[in-house]
Amino acid sequence: MNSRSAASIILLSLCLATPCVTVAQQQIPRIGYLTGVFPCSGPVPSIDAFRQGLRELGYTEGKNIDIECRSADGKPDRLAELAAELVRLKVNVIIAAGGELVARAAKQATQTIPIVMTNAADPVETGLITSLARPGSNVTGLVTISPELGGKRLALLKEAFPKVDRVAVLTNPANPEQKVRLKEIEVAAQALVLQLQVLEVREPNDFDLAFSAITRQHAHALLPLGDPLTVSNRTRLVDFAAKNRLPAMYHRMEFVDVGGLMAYGPNYDDLFRRAATFVDRILKGAKPGDLPVEQPTKFELVINLKAAKALGLVIAPSVLARADKIIE
Repeated sequence: MNSRSAASIILLSLCLATPCVTVAQQQIPRIGYLTGVFPCSGPVPSIDAFRQGLRELGYTEGKNIDIECRSADGKPDRLAELAAELVRLKVNVIIAAGGELVARAAKQATQTIPIVMTNAADPVETGLITSLARPGSNVTGLVTISPELGGKRLALLKEAFPKVDRVAVLTNPANPEQKVRLKEIEVAAQALVLQLQVLEVREPNDFDLAFSAITRQHAHALLPLGDPLTVSNRTRLVDFAAKNRLPAMYHRMEFVDVGGLMAYGPNYDDLFRRAATFVDRILKGAKPGDLPVEQPTKFELVINLKAAKALGLVIAPSVLARADKIIE
């Protein structure tokens, strides 16, 4: 036996006795985490909740699972590039951590890698999936849609401030799910006898024009629709509302965290934590097209009483009594 054959036998024996490091590393699933707004590092409630969900299912990052995170930092035009990068990394699953723009960018990048949405609005209405029961593609996960959710926000705003009769609504027409949300609000506005001032914001520079129009036409309240653009500019929105003493209703707790008045919507931490169960099932062999899309189970009304007092606004007691959390 020559020396080369002997060396090959020794190497094969070592790999059989103790799995080679290279093989072990390749067997660790990699999760691509694509987010439209929030950063990948630091204390970020959404990705922290997702990681918690993974830990509860027995996954330890760096040991039996890896996460490759990419953030568009509030710039939607970067999503396609980042999604393509995750596909090149050959991740096992992509978490579309954001609204439909994020999920759509991921689907445009791959038709084969499973994609788990965390909080799309209505992917059936916009054609991203076939149905909630059987998505029928490589996309599944969780949605924020709930009957008349947009209308509920408008009704709470009106109940909290009965004198409001003209509400400024900010919408991004580049986001396909905005049409669904705007339709809900328009129906609710008719029932509540409210006049809507609908203003389009496609990029950060559009906010100043929208703010001028709101001031000029004397809107009584503000209702920005959920979108990566509004979330990434939440401080500007909150500051504008405060400066003009406008009651405002938001869709996420993050707005209240920077001084916003009220927020009503799903518990996003719960949605991101539940997204981990989809990853677990897919890694164990389930096909995303066969996994029913889930809807929210927890909703929260958060009121910043401290902000209300600073603005000189009095919130109706009936709304305060229904709040899940009050910041004083």
